[in-house]
Amino acid sequence: MNDHDASPDTPDNPPDRPPFRSATIRAGTIRATTRSFLHALGQDDEDIERPHIGVFHTGGEMSPCNLNLREQAQHAKTGIYAGGGTPHECPVVSVSDGLTMAHSGMRFSLVSRELIADSVEASTRGHQWDGIFAIGACDKNLPGLMMGMVRCNVPGVFVHGGSALPGQMPGPDGRDLNVVDTYETIGQVLAGTATPEALDAMSRACLPTAGACAGQFTANTMGMVSEALGLAPIGSSMVPAVFSERAPLMRRAARQLMKAVLGDGPLPRDIVTRQALENACAVVSATGGSTNAALHLPAIAHEAGIRFHLDDVAEVFARTPLVADLRPGGRYLARDVFYIGGAGVILRTLLEQGYLHGGALTFTGRTLAEELQGAAAPDGRVVRAPGDAVSADGGLAVLKGNLCPDGALLKTAGLGTLVFRGPARVFECEEHAQAAVQHRRYAAGDVIVIRNEGPRGSPGMREMLGITALLYGQGMGDRVALLTDGRFSGATRGLCIGYAGPEAADGGPIAALRDGDMVAIDARPAARSISVELGDADIARRLAGRLENTGVRLGGLLEKYAHTVRPAHQGAVTHSGAVTWLRDAS
Repeated sequence: MNDHDASPDTPDNPPDRPPFRSATIRAGTIRATTRSFLHALGQDDEDIERPHIGVFHTGGEMSPCNLNLREQAQHAKTGIYAGGGTPHECPVVSVSDGLTMAHSGMRFSLVSRELIADSVEASTRGHQWDGIFAIGACDKNLPGLMMGMVRCNVPGVFVHGGSALPGQMPGPDGRDLNVVDTYETIGQVLAGTATPEALDAMSRACLPTAGACAGQFTANTMGMVSEALGLAPIGSSMVPAVFSERAPLMRRAARQLMKAVLGDGPLPRDIVTRQALENACAVVSATGGSTNAALHLPAIAHEAGIRFHLDDVAEVFARTPLVADLRPGGRYLARDVFYIGGAGVILRTLLEQGYLHGGALTFTGRTLAEELQGAAAPDGRVVRAPGDAVSADGGLAVLKGNLCPDGALLKTAGLGTLVFRGPARVFECEEHAQAAVQHRRYAAGDVIVIRNEGPRGSPGMREMLGITALLYGQGMGDRVALLTDGRFSGATRGLCIGYAGPEAADGGPIAALRDGDMVAIDARPAARSISVELGDADIARRLAGRLENTGVRLGGLLEKYAHTVRPAHQGAVTHSGAVTWLRDAS
């Protein structure tokens, strides 16, 4: 039986009910009014007796990532009905990183991950759905939906809604474009190396279709993660959002979900194990994926009752080679991965070289190794064999030292310089740093420090793509370093170190920095360090004498978030987990 959250047998919940959780809402005399609501939804007696499936999606007009998800959900609903279930469409909130970049609205982006997970839980447990089909395509949608699935622990499947097609540069250049090109062109205009007319042409050309941003940024990274975790069909994440192939993909995934619902298939917490989480970390490292994955994977693990923090992520990153040549550090985009066979190519490559746990379970009930049997071999261009890897130690690194005892994250894919030493140029918030960079009030060799942007201090842990792209547009991307207790976008490149922990609001050493303090960064595999050239006593004295940064008082959602959020190295989760099932991973 898949009745994992049903109430005990009562007159309202008779012992001879069918083995579905949804019997709680429609079986027996006392549920006649509930059946009235189901009839009003257009369901007949046969529909009502079927298992009821929540189809969760973040479709809407808040961003191109979400634009066609409702259309994709209709195909999922068709597949659910064909497979013997009754679907219920359940749209949930979404906050677009693209429309919140570089202003106060970004505080709500990471918060929306928690809102999405909570919404999945509230609807699934409130309505007693028997299964979950989840579709998301923007940075926080994907992990939020997966977190909700794992928390509810009913049969489920996740499908990334797909990336946008790249734009193309007008004129003879004809190169592929994505939205990061526009961000960097802004910096070029401010530096006087590009014209406003060129920026206008770029902004119109870079994002021509619905779908998530086209590079290996957070959305596409987490799409591959969903396959590596076993929660999504192999080959699903890299199908572009506007391709017709997405319709049968959704129907197939829905029919497979119904097999799990009707046949007592595996549950999300059977699937999301330590082995699966390590597989997910491996695909992030192998593709030079988003640093945000190191925030989201501990959060997904938390929902499964597994303590899997930044140190665990770092261990896998360090041992996994970078085999995919993907933007922003490389040359290719999600569409190119689709044309060579999808994420399964990368997963197969890693599996054959011993970098994945092939015995990990997937939502189909088969192992990951079994699911990858038909995957294509690497093409040698977009995806290389491990023996010809772009780099031997992966595309991301966790740095530690007296400046970041809990760790900080750096995307090393595409970096020309792994060692840097320079004076700190300290800013108390993103707005102050943005103004300084925009007006070039910094110098080559500086370590630009942006603090009070952590999960609690911001609150909301804003990401800094606007600033990092400006630096590159000004030609300074490889001449300065940047450190923050906030986040970076998956599209960020350069010596940009984020997620510094403990954050300033929690009394982390980053709060002790002053202009001119010398900061030393060594991201080479043997070191992985970040430190300030101060003694421990000096740091402690400064922290003891610092003034509390109270910031702007914000009521409502952000106030609740600041009171409940945990540190970044623990995934910035907002609840303690159920003690009855929280456990150490074995």
